[in-house]
Amino acid sequence: MEVVIAILIVAAVAAFVSIPLRGEAGEPDAARETELADLEARKQAKYREIRDTELDHAQGKLDDDEFARQDAELRAEAIAILKELDAARAPDREPS
Repeated sequence: MEVVIAILIVAAVAAFVSIPLRGEAGEPDAARETELADLEARKQAKYREIRDTELDHAQGKLDDDEFARQDAELRAEAIAILKELDAARAPDREPS
C-alpha cells in the first residue's frame, strides 16, 4: 500500500513541477495532461495490486475465498479507472 501512495505522490509532484515548463498558453491542456497522468499512475498502481494479490494467492498467503473477493474488488476498481481514462481522453470532452 505504501508503494501505491508513493507512486501517486511522485506522479502528482512531477505533474505539478512540470506545469510552469509548459507555459501559460497551455493551461487547459496542462490540467488535462495532469489528470491523465494521475489516472495512468492510478491504473498502473491498481494493476500492480492485482498482480500482488495473484502472487499472494499462488504462494498460499490467501485462501481461495479471500482471493476471489479481493480480485473481484481490485478488478472492479481497475475498470472504473479505465472508464475515467476513456472519458478524460475523449476528444469532445469539455475542459474542466
